[in-house]
Amino acid sequence: MSNAIELKNLCWKAGKSFALQDVSLVVPSGCIYGFLGPNGSGKTTTIRMFMGMMKPDSGSIRVLDRSVPEGMTEILARVGYVPERPHVYPALTVSEQIRWHRSFFSRWDDAWAAELMGRLHVDPDMKISRLSKGQTGKLLILLALAQRPELLVLDEPTDGLDPVVRRDVLTATLDYVSETGATVFISSHLVHELERICDWVGVMDHGHLVAQLPMNDFKNGIKRLRVTGAPAETADAPFHLLSRARDNGTGSTETWIVRDWEDTMRSYFAGVGAELRDVVDLDLEDGFVELLRSSRPASAREE
Repeated sequence: MSNAIELKNLCWKAGKSFALQDVSLVVPSGCIYGFLGPNGSGKTTTIRMFMGMMKPDSGSIRVLDRSVPEGMTEILARVGYVPERPHVYPALTVSEQIRWHRSFFSRWDDAWAAELMGRLHVDPDMKISRLSKGQTGKLLILLALAQRPELLVLDEPTDGLDPVVRRDVLTATLDYVSETGATVFISSHLVHELERICDWVGVMDHGHLVAQLPMNDFKNGIKRLRVTGAPAETADAPFHLLSRARDNGTGSTETWIVRDWEDTMRSYFAGVGAELRDVVDLDLEDGFVELLRSSRPASAREE
C-alpha cells in the first residue's frame, strides 16, 4: 500500500457560501502529513469526507486501500481519530470513557493505554465534565493511540491548548509513529507547530488545495527575490512566480515572491536582460502567507 489516503477530484457545495472545488490529495503511507489552512478553508470538511461522515457531490476517496464509503467498517477499525470537537461523554469518568471506547476496537492495547495515562497525567477517576480543555485533549489522543491505529487523523488537536500540553500531545504522537511507522494526517492553522514534525504539507484556502509538496521543498523553495530590469513576461521562467511588486512604487527594482526556487535558476535573469540583486529565505509562516495571498483573486487581496 503506497498511499494511506487518496482523494480524486473531490467536489462538494454548501449553498452559495462554501464549496470544495476539485480537491485531489495524496498522503503517502508512513508519512506525517500537515494539512494547513486558515479557519474556514475546508480542512475539517475534507476530513469529514474521507472519514465517511459527509458525502461528496462528486469525486472518489480511498483510505487504507479501501473505498469510501463502501469500506468504512474496515477503515474505521484501523484509524485513530481526534475530531475538532471532543467526542466524549461529560457524565462518565475517564476510566468509564476508556472502557466504553475500547469495546469498539479489537486492536485496543490496555498496557499502552495505561502507559499513556501515566505519561499524559490523565486521572482515571476524574469526571469528564470537570476536565480542563488541556486534560480533554490528552484524553482524546490517548483514546486514538490506544487502539493501535495504522492511520492517525488529527483535526486541530492542539488548538487552544497551552504550550506544555501541546508538547505532551505531539510527543506522544511522534513516539507512537517512531515505534509503529503509522501514517499521521494532522490538520492545523499553527504553521510553526507543523514545521517541526511533518514530512509533507498540503495547503487549503477557500475550498481549493493550493499546494501539496514535501515539507523540505515547501520550506526551501519559496523565496523573496529583488530584481532590477525585470521582464514584463515570465512565461518561460523555471520557477513559479507567486507575486511581484515595484519597490517603493518607483524605479526599476521589483520584489518577487517565487515558488520551486533552486539556486541554479539565477542564470535565468541574465538570459532575459535582468539583474538578480538578492535572494532572501522566508520562514515557513511567511511562505505560507505568500502562498495564500497569491492564490486569491486580486479583489480579495485588496480587502
